[in-house]
Amino acid sequence: MSTFSIFLVLITIVCFLLVVVIMVQNPKGGGLSSTVGGSQMLGGVQKTTDFLDKSTWTLATILIALILLSSLSFTGSLSDTDSKIIDNTPATAAPAPIQSAPASPAK
Repeated sequence: MSTFSIFLVLITIVCFLLVVVIMVQNPKGGGLSSTVGGSQMLGGVQKTTDFLDKSTWTLATILIALILLSSLSFTGSLSDTDSKIIDNTPATAAPAPIQSAPASPAK
C-alpha cells in the first residue's frame, strides 16, 4: 500500500469523525448538550459543548494537515504524461490539399 493510499484512508476516517461530531452539535441548544440534563451529570452542559467545539477544531486541523501531507506524498503516477489519449510523437506537416483539374468545356 502506497503512502498516498494510507493518507486517503486517514482522510476518510477523519472526515467521518468530523461529520459525526458536527451532527451531534445543535446550535439552538439541542443535541447532546441538552440530552445531558443538569449540570451535575458528566461535568455539565458547558463542558460537553466545549469538548465538541474543541474536537471539531482539532479534527478540522488534522484534516487540513493530512491533505497537505498527502499532496506532498503524491508521486504523480496518474498524471497525463503517460496518457494514451495524448500522443507524444512530434506533429507532422499537414498533407497538402487535393486540387482538382479545371473542368474542360464539353463539346
